[in-house]
Amino acid sequence: QVQLVESGGGLVQAGGSLRLSCAASGRLSSIGDMGWYRQAPGKTREWVAAIGSGGRRSFADSVKGRFTISRDNGKNTVFLQMNSLEPEDTAVYYCNTWPTPTLIWGQGTQVTVSS
Repeated sequence: QVQLVESGGGLVQAGGSLRLSCAASGRLSSIGDMGWYRQAPGKTREWVAAIGSGGRRSFADSVKGRFTISRDNGKNTVFLQMNSLEPEDTAVYYCNTWPTPTLIWGQGTQVTVSS
């Protein structure tokens, strides 16, 4: 079973940036489409962004124009570049397959945006 390890979160002021990483223990190229998800306190987990095996990208409306997603199949890693962060982006961020999460969830990485 592929394991996912997210990292790169932290505390940042509104308007700041963070770059998240998701390292997969297996071959990313064989996994297919990957996505980033997030779960804010008291809310259900929601999809944020996705990237296909061919590089096609999709974004939730709430992050469109501020976040970008990329992948490095050679390093089995997916990235989420988050710019112009808002307090509403505060959440634990996870990666998984997309559109249906099929892998065991990692521990996630906490992103906290202060106003």
